[in-house]
Amino acid sequence: MKRNYKVLSLLLLLAFASCSFTTKTFDNPDKDKLLVQIITFVLERGHFDPIAMDDAFSEELFNDYIETLDPFKRYFYESDIKDFEKYKFQLDDQIKATDVTFFNITHERLLQRIAEAKEVYKDILGKPFDYTIDETFDTDYDTYEFVKNKKQLKERWRKQLKFSTLSNYDDIQIQEEQSKERDAAYEMKDKVAIEKEAREATLKSIDIYFNDNIDDLKREDWFAIYVNTLVEEFDPHTYYLPPRSKEAFDMDMSGKLEGIGARLQKRMDYIKIVELISGGPAWRSQELDVEDIILKVKQEDEEFPIDIVGMRINDAIKYIKGPKGTKVTLTIKKVDGTIKDVTITRDVVELGETYAKSSVVEKDGKTFGIINLPKFYVDFNDYKNINAAQDVKKEIERLKAEGMEGLVLDLRNNGGGSLPTVVEMAGLFIKEGPVVQVRSTGSNKEVLKDRDKSIAWDGPLVILVNELSASASEIMAAAMQDYKRAIVIGSKQTYGKGTVQNVYNLNDLVRSNTSGDLGALAFTTQKYYRINGGSVQLEGVQSDVEVPGRFSFIEVGEKEKDNPLPYDEITAADFTPWEYYYDYNTTISRSKKRMSNNEQLNLIEENARWVKSKIDETVVSLNYEKYRAQIESEKEEGKKFDAISQYQTNLTFKSHAFEQSLFEQDTTDLKEKRERWHKSLSKDVYVEEALNVLEDLKLSYPIKNVIAAKTQTETKSVKQ
Repeated sequence: MKRNYKVLSLLLLLAFASCSFTTKTFDNPDKDKLLVQIITFVLERGHFDPIAMDDAFSEELFNDYIETLDPFKRYFYESDIKDFEKYKFQLDDQIKATDVTFFNITHERLLQRIAEAKEVYKDILGKPFDYTIDETFDTDYDTYEFVKNKKQLKERWRKQLKFSTLSNYDDIQIQEEQSKERDAAYEMKDKVAIEKEAREATLKSIDIYFNDNIDDLKREDWFAIYVNTLVEEFDPHTYYLPPRSKEAFDMDMSGKLEGIGARLQKRMDYIKIVELISGGPAWRSQELDVEDIILKVKQEDEEFPIDIVGMRINDAIKYIKGPKGTKVTLTIKKVDGTIKDVTITRDVVELGETYAKSSVVEKDGKTFGIINLPKFYVDFNDYKNINAAQDVKKEIERLKAEGMEGLVLDLRNNGGGSLPTVVEMAGLFIKEGPVVQVRSTGSNKEVLKDRDKSIAWDGPLVILVNELSASASEIMAAAMQDYKRAIVIGSKQTYGKGTVQNVYNLNDLVRSNTSGDLGALAFTTQKYYRINGGSVQLEGVQSDVEVPGRFSFIEVGEKEKDNPLPYDEITAADFTPWEYYYDYNTTISRSKKRMSNNEQLNLIEENARWVKSKIDETVVSLNYEKYRAQIESEKEEGKKFDAISQYQTNLTFKSHAFEQSLFEQDTTDLKEKRERWHKSLSKDVYVEEALNVLEDLKLSYPIKNVIAAKTQTETKSVKQ
């Protein structure tokens, strides 16, 4: 499936840099043609793996663009598609000639169909729905064909609107039942009144969607969608930033977010949560998770929520964000398919909340440390003072002052960040040597090395990862694994993003620009490789100890993206594995045995399979009694998994002395944030096992001296 106009992921790119194309400038007076000309020029000369613009490319672009415009197949007719198909194999030629005929024709037809759709949905929502009829709705739009006539189109809209209204109907019905439970004298609304109220809520929501969003789109906004679909044919991390989105990107890089404290991304017609800012309102709520889908948004002074499905991400964010202190209610679809309302009080969130933090834990008379790193952050204007590597080094020193005997580096859900920062951080754990290899098209590989011989931590090390550990996280885990410096515990593999992006300001290529701001282009310029020569692209980093997680059976990662670059290998770099001996094989074997017998992990795996089965169930009953019964059945089924959140270890976590000294003058709720984090750590089965592994490594640590001494003795005997 093709994403709908992915303008902004609000995640740091692996690299943020500029490219030079100063040998060429453009001055086409037609802005659309100018934009196409510049973008194709940049991609052909700057992209790591530029693809041929031929008939095959044209066909892919045609299919993806139609899907982007009408993913629910509720606007275009089959006859429209047949009209468009005359251009299916001409788009490559049009692009080369900066001809935008295909866009003009599809754009004009789409506006016509949208106008017709307004009449259709208003007519449908003007009449009651009958929820006693046995009929179903399939939420898998990939199975749909384009309709042949207006009758079929109206029927498609009817079912979609009935499905949307059904959740409103259920919400109101439950509210009425709860009101009756609280007050026996309360007079409940009858089913006719509930149905009418639910339908009116849907009408208001869809009116806002069309009037405030669709109608607000200018021609240049629609053209930006076409351009973005074009560039995404190259790979999933190449995308166009139109002027308004570029402003938002620049603001995000400045280091402050206002709202709920979550990073959002448009995937198909849905707005997904891709990161929760540590310490932010959404994080504090403990009710939102990465991969949750936001379906509706309701302000505190509004009676009904706004449906944001299909909305542009910038427009959706306008509803979600708001002044500090105001409340917003989000209707969330969880990974397991359940839907719930979550009310959050907005606040100003400093991105400093994503900085490294650490904790001390005692286990069986030994002292261990854990460092949580949400991302490989950096301030390029103040690199020496604000970067993840320096902060991790400081946390290591503070943990060492507490007598730390082993360290857990938690990179779960870490989506990446700065390339120089991860190279510097890897150097904290090795004496010196290569960390990652980088290759550009037509260039020799470049080996990025740690040249600082000092080591911040030479003791036992465990790295925690999961399917959402990406980019810089994968570089770090791979390097430590190749050096046999750490044991990696987590999912079968990490995300699998082995590419590097640059962001280029397209205005730099225009001579005497009179066309206005052209925006920017993020595009893939390099691939990075492990020091053993393998790529993490698609394959990710495979854990030494694989443990089940909630994403174990869900399609996440680079493999599931459209047009990912392939896996490949290059020659290995010259490196020497960690010189200190640990009994890795025995330690890993012990851990795997413990994991296979761990009831909590077995329950987590069972839950992951159950969640996947619910995701695969796409057909929903539009009969209210059956719909409600299905929801209740799933709730009952899900109760067996409540034990997952109730799990408790016998471990106690605490802040180190330096942090405790900050609590006295704290004005940012630091103590409360740390107490909440420590509470979550005490319930974390993965951290518990990481500490078990550290304990095993610590026990094997003295072996290094025995082995080393024996080796030296044998060497001397041979020489004599």
